[in-house]
Amino acid sequence: MKKYLAEMVGTFVLTLLGCGTAVSLGCGADTAAIVGTAIAFGLSVIAMAYTIGGISGCHINPAITLGVYLNGGISGKDACGYVCGQVIGAIIAAAVLYGIVSMDPAIVITTATGANACSYGVCNGLIVEIVLTFIFVLVVLGTTSKTNGATNNFAGLAIGLSLILIHLVGIHYTGTSVNPARSIGPALFAGGQALSELWVFIVGPLVGAAIAAGCWKIIDCNCEK
Repeated sequence: MKKYLAEMVGTFVLTLLGCGTAVSLGCGADTAAIVGTAIAFGLSVIAMAYTIGGISGCHINPAITLGVYLNGGISGKDACGYVCGQVIGAIIAAAVLYGIVSMDPAIVITTATGANACSYGVCNGLIVEIVLTFIFVLVVLGTTSKTNGATNNFAGLAIGLSLILIHLVGIHYTGTSVNPARSIGPALFAGGQALSELWVFIVGPLVGAAIAAGCWKIIDCNCEK
């Protein structure tokens, strides 16, 4: 149970600090705000990786949990517990963030939670989320693999930095999710477009994660040989 609680707390921190930064900086308004938001999400992952990594592995993302499960790194029971903890943590974070900023008349409800939305249509958004999640989960699986030896001690740093790069690419198109839990929480409070397009930010990351898991199985198998 403590692993599930750790995942809940970790996802809470990621969602609150990442989305909170996006809201505070007005992400999308200028380049500085986009860069600041990307850094916030990356640093949140790094901080949590070294905080709860020894307890749960610090997935804090259903897509990562799916990728690890498909590679045999976690049981089905734990995978379900992880995802439940992650979604609950994200919802609590979105509620807290909404409560903090929604009284500011300058911030509309949609942006008060840092919700995701497809700027150029759902097809474009789906492709972006699949590709970026594929890259992200592949980095996670690779950096935490035993075949990397001592280098996996720096997995948290590599994963966090890769998330920064992924956000820099994807914010313009989808706000960058690559994490269903991080999208579910804010969408529940934002409603409207964020809620109607939520499926994109669930299906896209999960498909990307499944592809990454299959790809890593092939790469890792060849490395062992």
